Amino acid sequence: MNPLLREKLYSSAKFAELIFFPSSCQLCYALLDFPRERVVCRSCLKRITPHRSSYCLCCGRFFVGHGDPHLCQHCLKGSPPFSFHRSCGQYRGKLKDIILLYKYHSFRVLGQDLANLIQRSLGREERLWWEVDAIIPVPLHPKKKRQRGFNQAQVIAKCLSRLRGVELVERRLIKIRNVPPQTSLELKDRQKNVLGTFRVVKRETIKGKVVLLVDDVYTTGATIRECSAALREAGVKEIRAITVAQA
Repeated sequence: MNPLLREKLYSSAKFAELIFFPSSCQLCYALLDFPRERVVCRSCLKRITPHRSSYCLCCGRFFVGHGDPHLCQHCLKGSPPFSFHRSCGQYRGKLKDIILLYKYHSFRVLGQDLANLIQRSLGREERLWWEVDAIIPVPLHPKKKRQRGFNQAQVIAKCLSRLRGVELVERRLIKIRNVPPQTSLELKDRQKNVLGTFRVVKRETIKGKVVLLVDDVYTTGATIRECSAALREAGVKEIRAITVAQA
């Protein structure tokens, strides 16, 4: 391409972005100079590194320190309704800041950056992706979705679907009760809060499939467990789960 034409296209693209997005990084306040650099700069995104310590082979809970992955005491006592879960990193630092910007400041465009992080962190983990038939986002209750303006898990799942070439299946797993946010509850109350909250409709469309359940943050695992239980009861062959971060 002609260098002058390339420069003009770059300038036009950047001008269009500045109309809809901030001109500086919302974390470090550096100017956003590159095309498709939106809300958060490349430098801040690159500072998010995948978690490398040991973890539970089943629930994915991070262990303190290094060592080989192994089952935690909780999973040794009883298996969850999903096969296994993985997270990219811990819910702290810049990763936490980006998720908060994404969820509570309506910066939907960050969903692509978070999907890219999943691909960069867990894209080579063959056990996660082998023979996955469908990607399913953890749903929001319709009232909550109207308040927020979007379902943060759905946007990430949609971007991940394009990156991986796996079908996105929506409006099959639904949330039927608008319960208090999990973050507002004590850890001991979170499982009770989501009990019976999710339901599967049009079961025949996902029966017998291997699905990847996607959410943004994993804390106690109560939401992932309840979603997985509903999917398993509906005849899904296997449920694997992935989240951006775990608290």
